[in-house]
Amino acid sequence: MLAITNARHLEAPVDLLVDGHRIVTMTPAGHHPPPDGCQLFDAGGLILMPSFIDAHVHLREPGFEYKEDIASGLTAAAHGGFGAVMCMANTKPVNDSAAVTTFMLERARQAHPHGPRLHPFAAATVGLKGESMAPLAELREAGCTAVSNDGRPVENNELFRRIMEYAADLGMVVSDHCEDPWLARGWLMNEGSVSGLLGVKGQPWVGEALQAARDVMLAEYLGLPVHIAHVSSRQTVDIIAWGKARGVQVTAETCPHYLLLDDTALEGYRVGAKVSPPLRTPEDRDALRRAVREGIIDILTTDHAPHAAHEKEGTLDEAAFGFTGLDLAVSLCWGLVRENIMSEADMQRLWCRRPGEIFGLSWNGFAPGDPADFFLLDPGEIWIPGPDTLYSKSCNTPFSGQSLYGRVRHHWLGGVQLF
Repeated sequence: MLAITNARHLEAPVDLLVDGHRIVTMTPAGHHPPPDGCQLFDAGGLILMPSFIDAHVHLREPGFEYKEDIASGLTAAAHGGFGAVMCMANTKPVNDSAAVTTFMLERARQAHPHGPRLHPFAAATVGLKGESMAPLAELREAGCTAVSNDGRPVENNELFRRIMEYAADLGMVVSDHCEDPWLARGWLMNEGSVSGLLGVKGQPWVGEALQAARDVMLAEYLGLPVHIAHVSSRQTVDIIAWGKARGVQVTAETCPHYLLLDDTALEGYRVGAKVSPPLRTPEDRDALRRAVREGIIDILTTDHAPHAAHEKEGTLDEAAFGFTGLDLAVSLCWGLVRENIMSEADMQRLWCRRPGEIFGLSWNGFAPGDPADFFLLDPGEIWIPGPDTLYSKSCNTPFSGQSLYGRVRHHWLGGVQLF
């Protein structure tokens, strides 16, 4: 047995007792002496949190290992507090066959036998081309847990309907990248006053909201679930809230960067803040913060999108879209806790309970019998993201060089201490 003593959970001092891979009890600190022969670990007042689940990452392998590979991505996940990650299918080759899924899972087992656990997304369409449905039953049997065409929205409404129906029959949730591919094709940032001042092509919020509305209406018509990926606009929040009020099985995610930044981050043509969907206005940022607190947005994800350094250099039109995120998410969200924008309980709901519920993954609620997946966070540690402090291969983040509070000090998965 293992006893974690003198930890802090939801602002209360606690002790945690673990037997093998499972939680035994979590009790007020000092109320129950650990059993004889128990291994003791003094947390020294560090914050105890359940391991997080990231339902939206890009690990790049196979095909783009120079950006990230499964081993380095899972290392970053472990040090970022994640016990499970769900990786998107836009690899090379695309994860639209059992062979690719099997390869991914084997690479994860070889590199991290104790976790973090990898849960691949099946491509919704063959080659992510949006022309024909991928062999979802084959992909499900190989180990895929959900379905997405992330990176390339499915334009064909009839095809998307069939994907939703077939995925539901297999017990798989469809996560949709909501973007009208015709509105402002070739955009570089949000369409608004900042894009106007910079003289660059922007993407209007309506491109995201239109496809989210389609998804919500299809979910209502079919009586099936749908998940809206990386929400960036307040109008999309309104559509999701409308659907939830009608009893539609719609869930949604956003990312820490949409809660912290807005399109002014691109002033001066700062390529480090280029992301898809784009950072929008301060009003969008504030609406997303409210939606997170109120539960309209169900979960947070990183949308971890690592790139090589040269791919984020050059001009705004040349730089790749996306941020690295697995190393940073806990610290960025802890900053939001420090600012009273969210609570410690919100963090655990958004990063652990709700993603586990939505995608049918195991999660730790610190109840007896729950998986012994947890980490200890040092809330006072100050660190600066950069090549020497990130475990990901990539350092493409607009938070590079900034001082962040809070970092994972120790992590256990299945009762095994990773570090």
